[in-house]
Formats: sequence, C-alpha cells, structure tokens
Amino acid sequence: MTETQTVSPPTKRPVRQLLAASVGNAVEWYDWYAYTFLATYIAAQVFPASADNSLVPLLSTFAVFAVGFFMRPVGGLLMGAVADRHGRRAALTVTILLMGGSSLLVGLTPTYASVGVLAPVVLVLARLLQGLSVGGEFAASTTFLVESAGPGRRGLFSSFQYVSTTVGQLVASGIATLLVDSLSDGQMNGWGWRVPFVLGAVLSLVGFWIRQGAQETRSTEQQQAPRPGLFEALRRHPRESLLICGITAGGTIAYYTWTSYLPTYAELNAGLEKSDALLAGTISLAFFALLQPLGGLLSDRFGRRPLLLFFGLGFALLTVPLLHSLRDSFAVLLLVQCAGMVLLTGFTSISAAVNAEIFPPRVRAAGIGFPYSLTVALFGGTAPYVGTLFKELGHSGLFPWYVAVLCLLSSLVYLRLPETAHAPLRR
Repeated sequence: MTETQTVSPPTKRPVRQLLAASVGNAVEWYDWYAYTFLATYIAAQVFPASADNSLVPLLSTFAVFAVGFFMRPVGGLLMGAVADRHGRRAALTVTILLMGGSSLLVGLTPTYASVGVLAPVVLVLARLLQGLSVGGEFAASTTFLVESAGPGRRGLFSSFQYVSTTVGQLVASGIATLLVDSLSDGQMNGWGWRVPFVLGAVLSLVGFWIRQGAQETRSTEQQQAPRPGLFEALRRHPRESLLICGITAGGTIAYYTWTSYLPTYAELNAGLEKSDALLAGTISLAFFALLQPLGGLLSDRFGRRPLLLFFGLGFALLTVPLLHSLRDSFAVLLLVQCAGMVLLTGFTSISAAVNAEIFPPRVRAAGIGFPYSLTVALFGGTAPYVGTLFKELGHSGLFPWYVAVLCLLSSLVYLRLPETAHAPLRR
C-alpha cells in the first residue's frame, strides 16, 4: 500500500476517455448478453431435444453460458497482464476484436439438425472466446476508467462501467424483444435469433475505431519499469485477491439473477409470456442505467462501504420475499425487478472503484481481472443453470435462499472493508 508514482493527469479529455471505455464496453456486453436473452431459441436449434424433458436443451444452453464464464478468469489474467505490461488501451483493443469474432461465430453456428454434434461444439468454442474477451475487458476497462478520473470523481467514473454494460444489455434486450414481437416462431427459430450476433460483430468494429483515440492512463514510470510477471499480483498480493473474491460473490449472483436470468425465471416459475418477461427486463434495465451515476456520486461523498452494505444487507433480507412474490403479472415482475435494481446499484455503481483502489498500479489490471472473473464464473455464470436445475429437481424455492446467503456472506466482508473513497489513488 506504499507504492506512489507521479503521473501525467489523464483527465484533460475526460469525456473522450469515458466514451472510449463506455462505447467499447457496451458493445462487448451487448454481444455477451444477447446469448442470454435468446437462450430458448438457441437451445431449440443447437441441442438435441429430449423426449422426456423439455428443459434439457435449455439446461444445455445455460451450461454453455457457464462454460463461457469459466474462460473469464483466463481472460482476466492474460488481458490484465497485457494491460499492465503494454498499456490499458492495447488490452482494450484486443478484447473488442476478440468479442466481434466470437459474436460472428455464434451467429453462424449451424443447427443440430444439419451437422449434429458439431453444432454445440462450434457454440462452445464461440462462448470460450467470448469469455476470454469479457474477462479481459473488465480488467482493462475498470483500470482505465478509474485511472482516468479526477480527484473526488473515481466513484462517478466507476459507475460508467455498469452504465455502459447496462446499455449493452438494454440494446440486446430491446432487439430481442423487437424480434420476438415482429417475427413468427418459425422465423425466430429459423434465422431471427442469429441477427443480433451478426449485428454485434459489426458494432465491435465501431467500438474498435472509437478506442483508437483513447489516451493511455499508465504513468510514464510504470511504462519504463520492468514488466510484472503473469502471476505477480497473486503471489505478492494474496490478501487483496481474496478480498476481491469476497466483495464480488454476493454482487455477481445478485447481478446476474436480476439483470439476466429473471425473465427466464419468471417464465419457468410464474408462467409469464416470453415477450412480457423480456419487456419488463428492458424497462428495468433502463431504470438501472439511470441509477448508476447517482450511486457513484453518493460514494464519492459518503464513502464506498455504506453503499456496499445497503446492497448486501438489502438483498440478504429481501431476495426471498421479492422472488416468491412473482406471479403471472407483468406489473409485479416489473416492480420486483426495479426494487432489485435499486439495491443492486449499491454494488454495481462502485465496484470498479473499490477494486481499483485495492491494488497498486503495477499489477492493477491483472490483480483485479483474475480473482474478480473467477468469482463471477463460480457464482454469476452458474446462476441461470442453478436456478433452472432447482426447477427441474422440483425445488425452485431454494434458489432465492441461495442468492440471499451469498449476499449475506459478502456483507460480512463489507463490514471489515477499509474506506478508500477519499484516499489518493496510487499511481
């Protein structure tokens, strides 16, 4: 915690820095979440149906979703190392090109009826590449955003991590809703589900172009210093790595449950129509995006820990009653989603700042990337699979308790977390 370095302030063009990080990040996450919103269509085309259980293809699709998550720690480690060795901008360029290629591969995945087992193999490969890209994206963009912030503005800049992520989700959800409402089931199953992924590949090129104008945030001293080893962050900072795991566990399960899996959960457990569930998700995501800068500003004034405890204890107490209140009603689902979004903002709006403030600049990107992405893979990436599995086993009521317990455990970490909001960022 003693490393201090002089740095040329990267805040001369703060709006351009935010745009470079945010646009590319939005494109990355648009590609990633399009898969979740269209999971039921992908399941029908890429996996063989079971005569005994209609949930088997959907479970297989969510299993592939989880497989992509388990590549994220590798991406966080490798792309984080690129960011620490060669610069944040170099890593951000690599990640968005990887995402564009993998999105195109998903869009061109053949059906099981046409090529058999090769279809899920191609899909798994695409998701592995997407996982590699997204893991690296979070490590690099988190570091880039927080290092671009001026004094007393790290929380605000941090909030744009999830503003842009949510915009990506919002566009993916909106396009999925538009396609479902506009096309017949036959058209959606035939070619409609492919459209968002091909579009994602095109948008990745736009993000690549915008990021070419970004300003590097690594200090001159860091650029001239010897390059850190691949596992240096884990070896020299084990406590900080474990701290990020504890901070993230509750946040990631709540985040992926509320922003990705809830429409499917409502379909399976409350009997909502697919189009209604997607529309409620789209509206609540827009509300969520608007909340993020407010959360960031509050943390810059009052500290990180109060917001984290608001999130963690709120979800520990309210997850079970909120999810159990779901029924075949669009209005109820929308209210449940928006209530969760308010609580979730206590975590999402400041997680980038909290993570970046823990590690020194020499290994900041890799130090964040690996433990964060590993925790997300273990708890966030498996959320849709675990929720669907509980349903198949006849114990769907256990899933809300699973979410609540993880949020409670993270709250215990938040209670002992040092307050870093008003301390200078180590350069």
